[in-house]
Amino acid sequence: MVGRVHFAAVLGVRPVAQPVFVGRKITKPWGWEFVWAECEHYVGKILHIEAGEALSYQFHEVKDETIYLLAGVLDLEWAEDENALRQRVRLVAGQSARIRPGMCHRLVAVETCEVLEASTPQLDDVVRLEDRYGRERR
Repeated sequence: MVGRVHFAAVLGVRPVAQPVFVGRKITKPWGWEFVWAECEHYVGKILHIEAGEALSYQFHEVKDETIYLLAGVLDLEWAEDENALRQRVRLVAGQSARIRPGMCHRLVAVETCEVLEASTPQLDDVVRLEDRYGRERR
């Protein structure tokens, strides 16, 4: 950070924003998520999913995301769209998957999981098709 500030001072410009981001933890019925990066181009999260719990079966209209399993065992249920046959793939620590816009998906924790998620910034772009916790479609 000192180098960055010094470099800006040498050029005679001011830094536009502080480079430090203070994250936020959000409690979910399946565990929690921690947003560790958020800007106009991307979002970074850590998802903590308790064993036996699952996110909603959902899709995003615009949001594009990639998940990387840091720890645990996770089943990824997915289908190309709402009318396609649902498939399931098991992920173990060290594996990743891309979830494109329009792709239906659900994360199911076989064991307690820590998932790193990198995505485009559309955090409210969620269409729920099924939800064990009774949350609304949008």
